[in-house]
Amino acid sequence: MLLQQLINGLSIGMIYALIALGYTMVYGILKIVNFAHGDIYMMGSFFGLFFMKELHMPLYLAFIFSAVSAAILGMIIERTAYRPLRKADRIVPLISALGVSTFLISLAQLLWGTEMHPFPTAFGSKTYAVGSVTFSEIQILIFILSFVLMFGLHLFVTRTKVGTALRATSMNLTNAALMGINTNRMISLTFGLGSALAAVAGILVGIYYNAVYPNMGYMAGINAFTAAVLGGIGSIPGAMLGGVLLGLVETLAGAYISTQYKGVISFSILIIVLLIRPSGILGKKDINKV
Repeated sequence: MLLQQLINGLSIGMIYALIALGYTMVYGILKIVNFAHGDIYMMGSFFGLFFMKELHMPLYLAFIFSAVSAAILGMIIERTAYRPLRKADRIVPLISALGVSTFLISLAQLLWGTEMHPFPTAFGSKTYAVGSVTFSEIQILIFILSFVLMFGLHLFVTRTKVGTALRATSMNLTNAALMGINTNRMISLTFGLGSALAAVAGILVGIYYNAVYPNMGYMAGINAFTAAVLGGIGSIPGAMLGGVLLGLVETLAGAYISTQYKGVISFSILIIVLLIRPSGILGKKDINKV
């Protein structure tokens, strides 16, 4: 029973980690929280629904086209809702993010209605037993795809020239610009990458629960933000660790306490982390030189 719950928790945790990466990368560069990110995840799931149901694409193509569409959406949001407010007080981009979130929910309701939509794929229905533990196809896909994407992102950020430019931009925006780095392009790339990962997570959740709906981004966004804070917002490894830990805690609490308290547990963890260690498990405290 415990081992099965650990497997289930890892599945959910990997999803949280994929979404949390978008929060942590944007915060690492701009020091703002993109509260519209959960709704980009929601739009990504609907993109997948559209490509598979209306255009009859196979699953792997739906992943690719949805990720690209969400990346473009994320970059458009950065260009229109955040870039003009970059020099404003920090509260202003947060208000803008809430406006973008409301707009995306309303747009999804206008295009697809307010009801739940089943995901048009038979993938994920098969199960495999290893001793007393059961794996579903979708869980195996979540493990493999999430690991590949997160490891690929880590290699991209640490081993490529563009990744070096991203890290330089996150360290100091002004100094990076003085060194000849196109910081606007790096910021747009960050929004695009985070949105693409969120779209993949949206499709995986759509298959896992066989349902997508316009308000699905709210709680997922809160949980992913909690995961980013838990691991250390601004830290890519921290977002991965935080997502996995939160998924495990939520699943174990739901199995051994009550599923009604899963949301309470997420908020409780967020409050405790902010009180005890605001920088998170792998986060570093900001040092301001005067």
